[in-house]
Amino acid sequence: MKWRRPIASLLAAIAMLGLSGADSTDTRLLSAGSSTVFDSTRNAYSLPSPAMDEDNANAFARGRTMFRQSWVIAPANDRAAGLGPLFNRISCIACHARNGKGQAPEGPNGTMQAMLLRLSVPGINAHGGPKPHPAYGDQFNERGIPGVPGEGIGYLLYEEHVETFADGTQLMLRKPSVHFKELAYGALGDDIMVSPRIGPAVYGLGLLEAISDETLLALQAQSKPDGIRGRVNIVWDTIDRKESIGRFGMKANVATLTEQVANAFNGDLGITTPATPHENCTAVQTACQKAPSGHASEFEPTELSQGDLFATVFYHRTLAVPARRDVDDRQVLRGEQLFAQARCTSCHIPELRTRKDAVLPSLSNQLIRPYTDLLLHDMGEELADGRPDYRASGREWRTPPLWGIGLAQKVNPDAGFLHDGRARTLLEAVMWHGGEAAVSREAVRAMSVEDRAALVRFLESL
Repeated sequence: MKWRRPIASLLAAIAMLGLSGADSTDTRLLSAGSSTVFDSTRNAYSLPSPAMDEDNANAFARGRTMFRQSWVIAPANDRAAGLGPLFNRISCIACHARNGKGQAPEGPNGTMQAMLLRLSVPGINAHGGPKPHPAYGDQFNERGIPGVPGEGIGYLLYEEHVETFADGTQLMLRKPSVHFKELAYGALGDDIMVSPRIGPAVYGLGLLEAISDETLLALQAQSKPDGIRGRVNIVWDTIDRKESIGRFGMKANVATLTEQVANAFNGDLGITTPATPHENCTAVQTACQKAPSGHASEFEPTELSQGDLFATVFYHRTLAVPARRDVDDRQVLRGEQLFAQARCTSCHIPELRTRKDAVLPSLSNQLIRPYTDLLLHDMGEELADGRPDYRASGREWRTPPLWGIGLAQKVNPDAGFLHDGRARTLLEAVMWHGGEAAVSREAVRAMSVEDRAALVRFLESL
C-alpha cells in the first residue's frame, strides 16, 4: 500500500508539531507515548498517530471515510446503501462529534442526538450476557426506514438536588430518568431494565486494546485503600467464540475493538458486518425482517465489507491522544497533588504500559497515561442503572479514561460527563461518585474553594 503525499504531509507536520511543542525529555506531556499529538484545537481528537506506519495511511483514510459516511436506504446504487431497517443515526460521527463525547438531551423535548438506550429483561442470554427484550431487542431504535415503524420515542426527565460543600458553597446536580412514548411494538413491561448512554470519545482505543490481560489481572489483585476493589469483567467474545476479559464499553462488556466497532454499526445504524451479519430485527418486527438489505454481492454478503470493517477498526486504533498541557502551572501541580490525596488514583491510575506484542508495532511497549485501570467498580446507588452486563452488576462501571478530558467541551461544547451525560461539568461528575469512590467524593467536599478549583484545573490539563 503506497503512501499518499497529502496524508504523509499531515503526519509529518503533526510529528514536527509534537517535537516543537515540548521538550522531548518531559515525558509528562506524552499522554499516549509515541501516539501523542500536540494539538488543543477542536480537532484534537481527530488526528492520526505520528507513529503510525506510513504504509497504512490509506487504511486510516478509508476508515475515517467510513466513520464519517452518511448511510442511505437500500436498495440504492451506492456503496453506502443498507441503513436500517431500524436505526438511531445515519453516521458514526453523528453520535461522536469530532470523535469526542456526546451529550444528553436537556429535557423531555430534547432529542437523543448522541445518546442511546440499552435494554434488557431479567435473566441472561446463552453466553451469560444481558437478555434482550423479546420485542425491542437490546437497544432502542427510534427510527425506521419507510415501511418499518421505528420503535418509539425515548425521553428524559430530570430530578435536581443541591450538594453542599464544607465551606457552604452549593452545587446543583441533576439525575435523569428514562420514559417512553409512541411505542410501536407493544408495552415494554414492568421488568424492563433501561440504561441511557451518551456516545463516548473514540481516540486512543488502540492503546487500551494493547494493555495485556496480565496487566488487568494484576491491577485486580492489587491491595487498595478505603474499600476500593476493582475487578475485570468476563464476557463472550463473539468473534473468537470464547470467554475473554472485557475492556470496551461502559461496563467493560466487550472484549475486542473489532467487536465494539461492529456492534456500533449494527446497533446504531442497522449496518450488517462480517462480525454482525444479521439485521437488528426481533421476531415480532415482521416489516423489519422483510425490508431490503444493502448486501453488495455473494462475495460481500454484508453491508459493510471486511475491508471497510478492518479500515474502520484501524482508524480507531490509530487515532492519537492530545498531549497534556500546563504541567508546570502551580495550580495544576496543586490539583494533581489533591487528586492523589483524595485517592482518585486508586482507580484512575496515571500510568500503564502496553504489551510488547500489540497488533501494531507502534502500539507496543508504550508508557501511556490514560488515568484508568479498565476495571469495574461499584459506584453507588445514585449512579446505578440497575442493569447487569455479564459479571458487571447494576451498580458497577468501568473506570473511564481521563486522558484528553480537559478538551471535551472544546471539541463538543455540549459534551456531558459520566455514562449518561448528567454531569455538565467535571466537578458535577466528581460529586456523583459514590460506592467505592465515596471517600474520594467526601475529600473533595471538604476542600476549600481554591483547592476545588485546583483539582478541576488539573483535570482540565489532562
